[in-house]
Amino acid sequence: MTSNEVLRRLEQTGALLNGHFELRSGLHSDRYFQCANALRYPRVAGDLCAALAARLRAALPDAAVDAVIAPALGGIIVGHELARALDAPCIFAEKQDGRLALRRFRIDAGRSYVVAEDVITRGGRVQETVDIVEAGGGRVAAIAVLVDRSGGAARFRYPTFSLLEMTPVTWQPEACPLCAGGDKPVHPGS
Repeated sequence: MTSNEVLRRLEQTGALLNGHFELRSGLHSDRYFQCANALRYPRVAGDLCAALAARLRAALPDAAVDAVIAPALGGIIVGHELARALDAPCIFAEKQDGRLALRRFRIDAGRSYVVAEDVITRGGRVQETVDIVEAGGGRVAAIAVLVDRSGGAARFRYPTFSLLEMTPVTWQPEACPLCAGGDKPVHPGS
């Protein structure tokens, strides 16, 4: 699946929005990826994640993947569908006291995990998930995301794969021209 095909699917499902948005990172932007709109269509979610799994397998043909782990909430469906495509189990981390934690699952020491997420801007939730895997004695085989909106600036110690890499314009809140024009940002969630 090409980047243009991915972008077309995201636009068709309403997953790429235009307006004034506050991102999870705190930055403001005039474009927003609300991947939940694409992921609400099971076939679209399956197709996107199968394409992501194919990229991962092509680049790392010998990599063992024992499980997929995703941060809740946005990454859960991506993790599940990616795990389906990789024929592996899926677990997720969720918020506890303001940080991601494993509440329902555990990391199996020595096992290999792919960290899955829907969208990254700075990669904070992905890094928190990587930290959980490492703290539990697991190994991170790769990171797989549908949309890398950092334009490749979000860097990790592990191979990182995305279906779409974009760098929408972002501003610090105090430098946001949309705010300066009196417009209030919205935070619709991923």
